Amino acid sequence: MLRYGIPQFKLEKEIIDRRLEQMSAEGVKFVTGAEVGKNVAVEDLRQEFDVIVLAGGAEWPRDLNVPGRELKGIHFAMEFLPQSNRRCLGDSIEPEAEILATGKRVVIIGGGDTGADCLGTCHRQKPHSVHQFEIMPKPPDERSPLTPWPLWPMQLRTEGAHEEGGVRDWSLATTKFTGSNDGQVQQLHAVRVGPPPKFEPISGTEFTMEADLVLIAMGFVGPVRNGMIDQLGVKVDARGNVSTDQNNMSSVPGVFAAGDMRRGQSLVVWAIAEGRKTAASVDAYLRTKAMPLTAPLVSKEQPIAS
Repeated sequence: MLRYGIPQFKLEKEIIDRRLEQMSAEGVKFVTGAEVGKNVAVEDLRQEFDVIVLAGGAEWPRDLNVPGRELKGIHFAMEFLPQSNRRCLGDSIEPEAEILATGKRVVIIGGGDTGADCLGTCHRQKPHSVHQFEIMPKPPDERSPLTPWPLWPMQLRTEGAHEEGGVRDWSLATTKFTGSNDGQVQQLHAVRVGPPPKFEPISGTEFTMEADLVLIAMGFVGPVRNGMIDQLGVKVDARGNVSTDQNNMSSVPGVFAAGDMRRGQSLVVWAIAEGRKTAASVDAYLRTKAMPLTAPLVSKEQPIAS
C-alpha cells in the first residue's frame, strides 16, 4: 500500500501467529506474564543467560500535566486500546477497570496515528460524540515544499477513522479539566495557540466543552525506565531511548537493544531490520565475547521493504 508515495506496511496478526508457531517449533521458549524488573528479577536473567536483548518497545506515554489530570475518566491511549484487542480475542475485562466510549462525549488529545487508532475504536463503541484535538497547526492539504521526497511529507493525513466521523481541530492546548464532586471528569478547558515552538495562547479564544472520557494520545518518550531499564543500569540517550554502540550493544556488556526501545517509535520494517542486525551482533559477540568489540560487526543499518 502507498500513502503519499511512501510504502506503508501492515503486519497482520495471522502473520505474527504463524511466525510464533515457527519459532516455537525451532525451540524458542516464550514465557508470558513475565515483567522483568517486577515479577522476574533482572539479577536472575543476568546469571542464567549470556546475552539479554531489550526489544520491548517505546511505550512510556507523554503525559499532560495540567490541573484536573487526576480525575477519573482520563486515560492514556495505551490503557484504552489494548482492552479492545482483548475483547476481540474473547478475553474478559474486570468491570472496575473497563474503559468504554459507548454513549460518552469523548475527547482525544493528540492527532497522530495513536489518536487515529483511538478514534476508530471509539467509532466501534458508539460514542455520543468524539473530538480529536492537536496542538500543532493544521498541515497543508498538499505536500509542503519544505518536505520534498524522500522526506516524510508535511501534509494532512486522513485515515479511515477520520472518514467515519468525529471532529478534528488543530492549534489547541488543554489548560485544565474539571469534574464532579465524586472525581469524574466533566469538562475540558482549552485555548487556541500560536505556532511552535512557543505555542503561545491566543487571548480571547478560551473555551470549555463537556467530556465524559478523555484519551491522551500525545506520543511516547521512550521505553519505560522504572523497573528493567533502571535495574540493568543501561545508559539512555537524549531522547530517553536505550543508548547503544554500532553493534546495538548497550553500555552494559552483553545487553543489547533493538527496535523502538533503541531508536524510538518507528515502523515495523525498522523493527524487523533492527532485529536482524542485532541477532547478527549477538551471534558475533557470543563467538568473540572475550575480545573487545572495536569495529562494526554488521553493515550500516538500512530499512527493508518486506
